[in-house]
Amino acid sequence: MRPADGGTDADPPGPARAERVSAFAQQHGALVTLVVAVLAAWLSFDTFMTTDNMQNMAVSSAFLAVVALGTTFVIVTGGIDLSVGSLFALGGVLAAWGSRYGSAVALLLPLAVCGLVGFVNGLLISRSRLAPFIVTLAAMLGARGILLAVTDEGSRTYLVDEDSFFATLGQGKVLGVGAPVWITVGLFVAGAVVLRRSRFGQYVYAVGGNEDAAALMGVPVARTKTAVYTLSGLCAGLAGALNAAWLVSGVTILGSGMELEAISAVVIGGTLLSGGFGFLSGSLVGVLLLKVIQNVINQIGSLDSAYQQVVSGGFLAVVVVAQTWLGRRRRVL
Repeated sequence: MRPADGGTDADPPGPARAERVSAFAQQHGALVTLVVAVLAAWLSFDTFMTTDNMQNMAVSSAFLAVVALGTTFVIVTGGIDLSVGSLFALGGVLAAWGSRYGSAVALLLPLAVCGLVGFVNGLLISRSRLAPFIVTLAAMLGARGILLAVTDEGSRTYLVDEDSFFATLGQGKVLGVGAPVWITVGLFVAGAVVLRRSRFGQYVYAVGGNEDAAALMGVPVARTKTAVYTLSGLCAGLAGALNAAWLVSGVTILGSGMELEAISAVVIGGTLLSGGFGFLSGSLVGVLLLKVIQNVINQIGSLDSAYQQVVSGGFLAVVVVAQTWLGRRRRVL
């Protein structure tokens, strides 16, 4: 309704304020929860904030964070990638096997193989219009099969020379902080610039927001989808290689369930499973929050490690419900 003086009504302050609160909770709720969890753990456990515990938690978080980086791009487009856990394990085994031929082979081989798997996933999803769930599930099983073939059904464990440059990438420290942490930070900075400031990042958001509308606007939908799944495969392979360098061996049993951890971290960080909305900083916060929960359970000591999965699953369910409610509330306001 227009007022008598011919002006326009201002938006009611109540709904506008409520919308801002909803937007803040959706974007930064995980960060607030992380700060509260860290403070609670700091006050409850004397060993939580020790240097050794912080360094171990940071390095162990780095590998999941790299996987979550690629997963974020996929989920923002409205897709899903279930193959990253197997590709993580495969990347570690290939890196350890390739380290016998030099550090360059140890790094490039897992990137080439896992990137190729991601590329094929992207082609099948974008060009053949197959369901991402089915395609990446098949890739998960296929990658695990390749891993078993390379390791003689898991009976062989390839070791990395501790004096090699490749091992330094996993075990070295810069300014007292593990090298994998610095690599992860650099990747997230670069990824954030690409996602938020580049034309490719705009394409990613457009595809996730409305694929048909994006195609009408001239967005290369198929090319964008192929690119994000290739990136996801590359990130999983790189994370596996860094993990092998850290452990100085290619452990075959790793990566089981990692795809669910990565998806959980991304969703907890505020990225919508429906696509079109998300940011890498939130995914990083989600990873840290999961690792803090895991560390707190380890600090308690009397709880089995399986409780970490129970807590993480319950927390994820709460986050998804909250995101759905906040999204509906913002649309209403």
